[in-house]
Amino acid sequence: MTSRRPHSVYGVGEEPDARFSLANERTALAWLRTSLGIVAAGVGLALLESADPAWGRVRWLAGLVCVLGGVMAVASVVRWMNVERAVRQRDPLPAPSALFLVAATVLVVGLVIAALVLTTSL
Repeated sequence: MTSRRPHSVYGVGEEPDARFSLANERTALAWLRTSLGIVAAGVGLALLESADPAWGRVRWLAGLVCVLGGVMAVASVVRWMNVERAVRQRDPLPAPSALFLVAATVLVVGLVIAALVLTTSL
């Protein structure tokens, strides 16, 4: 048994080639950076109201975007754990389910902002 944590990841299978573990870690860090960017976009949306009261209608969207960024951060850690376990056990890699969350978030935010821009006089 290894002393590395989490045991649910490092306590199974064999130690893989370090390149695979490091690539998995870099991918997880990229997802974390993306989730931080999504949270920052939510904060930016929330600040729009102070610049123009007409943009106060996006307050709900700002909250939703911040929550989705947080969910994505958790999803990146879960994916890192699942991939690391699969590599250690020489199992097939899991499907990238968080991609759909990111795509849906960008689509919804883009559509709502486009609709607001088109309906608000600047």
